[in-house]
Amino acid sequence: MGPPSNSGFYVSRAVALLLAGLVAALLLALAVLAALYGHCARVPPSGLPGLGDSEAESSPPLRQKPTRTPKPSSARELPVTTTPSVWRPPGPWDQLRLPPWLVPLHYDLELWPRLRPDHLPAGSLLFTGRVNITVRCTVATSRLLLHSLFQDCERAEVRGPLSPVGRVPVDDVWFAVDTEYMVLELSEPLKPGSSYELQLSFSGLVYEDFKEGLFLNVYTDQGERRALLASQLEPTFARYVFPCFDEPALKATFNITIIHHPSYVALSNMPKLGQSVKEDVNGSKWTVTTFSTTPHMPTYLVAFVICDYDHVNRTERGKEVSEEDSVGKEECTGCRLFIYSFLHPVVMPAYPKSIPNIIALPSFDNHAMENWGLMIFDESVLLLEPKDQLTEKKILISYIVSHEIGHQWFGNLVTMNWWNNIWLKEGFASYFEFEVINYFNPKLPRNEVFFSNILHNVLREDHALVTRAVALKVEHFKTSEIEELYDLFTYSKGASMARMLSGFLNEHLFVSALKSYLKTFSYSNAEQDDLWRHFQMAIDDQSTVILPATIKKIMDSWTHQSGFPVITLNVSTGIMKQEPFYLEKVKNRTLLTSNDTWIVPILWIKNGTTQSLVWLDQRSSNSNQSDFNWIKLNFHEWSWTPAIPVIHRLQLIDDAFSLSKNNYIEIETALELTKYLAEEDEIIVWHTVLVNLVTRDLVSDVNNYDIYPLLKYLLKRLNLIWNIYSTIIRENVLALQDDYLVVMQNKLFSLTFLQEYHWKTFGTACWLGLEDCLQLSKELFTKWVDHPENEIPYPIKDVVLCYGIALGSDKEWDILLNTYTNTTKEEEKIQLAYAMSCSKDPWILNRFMEYAISTSPFTSNETNVIEIVAASEVGRYVAKDFLVNNWQAVSKRYGTQSLINLIYAIGRAITTDLQIVELQQFFSNMLEEHSRISVHAKLQTIKNENLKNKKQSARMAAWLRRNT
Repeated sequence: MGPPSNSGFYVSRAVALLLAGLVAALLLALAVLAALYGHCARVPPSGLPGLGDSEAESSPPLRQKPTRTPKPSSARELPVTTTPSVWRPPGPWDQLRLPPWLVPLHYDLELWPRLRPDHLPAGSLLFTGRVNITVRCTVATSRLLLHSLFQDCERAEVRGPLSPVGRVPVDDVWFAVDTEYMVLELSEPLKPGSSYELQLSFSGLVYEDFKEGLFLNVYTDQGERRALLASQLEPTFARYVFPCFDEPALKATFNITIIHHPSYVALSNMPKLGQSVKEDVNGSKWTVTTFSTTPHMPTYLVAFVICDYDHVNRTERGKEVSEEDSVGKEECTGCRLFIYSFLHPVVMPAYPKSIPNIIALPSFDNHAMENWGLMIFDESVLLLEPKDQLTEKKILISYIVSHEIGHQWFGNLVTMNWWNNIWLKEGFASYFEFEVINYFNPKLPRNEVFFSNILHNVLREDHALVTRAVALKVEHFKTSEIEELYDLFTYSKGASMARMLSGFLNEHLFVSALKSYLKTFSYSNAEQDDLWRHFQMAIDDQSTVILPATIKKIMDSWTHQSGFPVITLNVSTGIMKQEPFYLEKVKNRTLLTSNDTWIVPILWIKNGTTQSLVWLDQRSSNSNQSDFNWIKLNFHEWSWTPAIPVIHRLQLIDDAFSLSKNNYIEIETALELTKYLAEEDEIIVWHTVLVNLVTRDLVSDVNNYDIYPLLKYLLKRLNLIWNIYSTIIRENVLALQDDYLVVMQNKLFSLTFLQEYHWKTFGTACWLGLEDCLQLSKELFTKWVDHPENEIPYPIKDVVLCYGIALGSDKEWDILLNTYTNTTKEEEKIQLAYAMSCSKDPWILNRFMEYAISTSPFTSNETNVIEIVAASEVGRYVAKDFLVNNWQAVSKRYGTQSLINLIYAIGRAITTDLQIVELQQFFSNMLEEHSRISVHAKLQTIKNENLKNKKQSARMAAWLRRNT
């Protein structure tokens, strides 16, 4: 705003009086509107699209599609009502938790989405509903708060006390949008100890691109456009669908009714109770489906689906199983029954209800949801296509289904009191998904499986000062903060805590305590301390397992602080000490406060013999162990072959490089551990070595002369593993995709890293120039080109396609382009696009980028071809030149952010300020001022990181030259 001015305009007295009157009238109108705002809408307008006028008269008002800032994990805009609010004094509606005035007991919920097969929605769909909530009043109050968002309220009444039936007038209904509350202002207070029924009618919109609350799936099946409606209410999205008490501790029972078109079926948490016919004001008939009463459950487990899927009943192992399925695919048959047969005796004598129904959706952003009685999955993680790689896909399904079934106990039967203890459900479900797989595949190396899929990720990301604790003491979260809790620490570190607990107890104690915990809190809620109490009870009832402290004190030291300890044993004195693990440890840092030590169970091997468990419950302790040839600490947590087992070799290599990267030990110490690699025959260990030595930056920096000693060093040691690996591929190439337990000689079973293990080993051998690897890639590529039915094994397909292009000409490149054009699978398109960027010919890469910005089919998908070309060895320079004349087209095709990403890709090897200036000058006319500032800061960070890595690389090169 500028400075005040003396200029103005003049009017006559009559005009001034007229203007004053108009202003007064306007103020009066605004006051009336302000007083009315927040009340339930009573008289909706007519003329709703898609409805006849008579039906529109009984329907709620339409709103503009609202918008909301997206949550961090989604690029999709989320809708929100943006009605101006009336100022209210501070009150309970400003708090993030509901006041404890009302306790919900039961919901009678009716939903009526206007989904019709003959009038499929274009973007959004109207739904209406009614809910009667029986509550018990605990504190006298004339203000009622419950959650509601994205809904219009049509009617609000309060009946009660229910014995005898009375009525409490509702004076006002308004919404506190920021805290997502509906507030009912009553003319008189409710009485403590009495029960009441809140009767609410509401309406809202369902959006196709909004996958929370109720959402639409519009899809094509056998050439026909179809639609279904489904729900995703976890963690706090029930309030998007109906007014409710949307907190996990406020469990209640639900009677659910769904009104739907007769050609659809309706599904919910419980079996169908009955059906009737309803006629709307236009004379159209709708089916009314009612469902049996649910158990006590939180609102986030309520589920709805309306679809035209086929319904399948079949008997598996004497039990009837029901599912809704699309045509042409099959479920991983029987896996649910097998999983239940394991979990029943382990965690509960009997499951509290029948085995849940399942449904596979064409698109489900959450991939899977454990709703009580109706588990929902994305079809890509549940159903098998005829061309799927069966073994790998079935294992993927087994993991995901195991996790969701584990939730039937951990989360559904016993629910955490609040989201700060979400690890109690996600951590234990993650732990048991691996126990299930190990139970049915007893030959699998369970420690390697868990380390590769769970523990390795935790150790890589978790560190003191920056990350968060598994269990949080804070109990007040915004909705966005609750969503952020679904992360690595909740799932993987939570599972690691459960595994550690199982490890220092014994299986009998662990299972016994869990059974007691689940039985005590069935259909109820619990906190972390409740779990510890039941473990302590189990320990107190026996005398075999002796602990240095209570379970609570031991486990709280792990769950209530971030990071993990580094344990150091002085081999001369036998002194063990602990310190927090920091990224890039700094000398003379104050390591520990009085409260941030861990109580650490130490499992150890001395001279090849497993020793008794010892505990480190303070900063340092004398282990009295100094007489040994070699010792390995915490072999389950954190000549080599066969003296040291595979899991220990894996962990030693991984720990050594991680500790050297963060200044705990010298890089030369880590490299010394690699001298034995000529004898290493386990691909899982080789993968860890290669991940640490052959980094992405090293591969893409063709001017880094330090790599040549490394090439010579690794080539000398790769022969054994390569000969084993290549022999399996040549003798039985299908083994890689049909039975990769054979490939790994029954030693490797890793879902998450399976493809990466093969890719890293196979790809590195080819990158190193191993002639046999290049020849094998060419053979497999040629066989596939000549006879497409000769499928390249999926785990190495990326490498084979890449080197088929790198070693070929434009002829091979055109073959992949034709395959890309004709495939409809997005995953395959991405794989082919990356392979086409492997060409060494600049003119082919230029042609590729030209196609990407101007030619179908590349313009129909979101794979950023320019970025993947820039990521390759040759492509970095080709992409830079291409941008000189095409940056506007690239920006238009992929957005301004793509230009920024390209700057980072092209500048990934910079080490001087001059290089930064050159890049900035090159891109200066492509970016806005604010982008140029952020890019400069990022390039400085890249430069500093590269300088640090260059020093490390020089030390590595010097060691390699001495040892080659």
